Amino acid sequence: MVWQTFYGGITVETGDGALNDLLSGGGMASMLNTVWLILCAMTFGAVMEHAGLLARLIEGLLAAVKGAAGLIAATLATCLGSNILTADQYISIIMPGRMFREAYEKEGLAPVNLSRALEDGGTITSPLIPWNTCGAYMQSVLLVPVTDYLFYAFFNLINPLLALVYAWLGIKVLRLTPPGAGGFPPGPSTKPQ
Repeated sequence: MVWQTFYGGITVETGDGALNDLLSGGGMASMLNTVWLILCAMTFGAVMEHAGLLARLIEGLLAAVKGAAGLIAATLATCLGSNILTADQYISIIMPGRMFREAYEKEGLAPVNLSRALEDGGTITSPLIPWNTCGAYMQSVLLVPVTDYLFYAFFNLINPLLALVYAWLGIKVLRLTPPGAGGFPPGPSTKPQ
């Protein structure tokens, strides 16, 4: 019974339809589509990386990129483009993350910059695209089409633009620092004293 509840969720009968809907549901089965989507996105990204396709894709893009601001702008654009073309938020985060990881390291940028750019370009723009999984979810569950809330989604519209401005002005663009050079303190010594 416990395992069945974990898998399929529960059904509660209270006599009130709205309360029944609120208290019933859940279970692992309700999340399997999302889990499969994440696994497929990670597998797709790994295959693209190991086959050398990501390297080929990024070579041309990075040839035009100059400096940290250009790299962040390219990440934002790639995430938005992935959201539009693949219609999935997870792929638009995982694939560019794998593509740009080494470029950020070579540029001397802290990983937090890549993470922030992926969120600003991938996660936040996903609900703005009607055929994306997030936009389709808003339409099917909330019965609100993207065109109705698009111009009221200020955070989703302004944040990627603000990320571009911050990148070009160098605000909160964190650099990697060698241990003991003013950044994080070096870890404990493993040499015998």
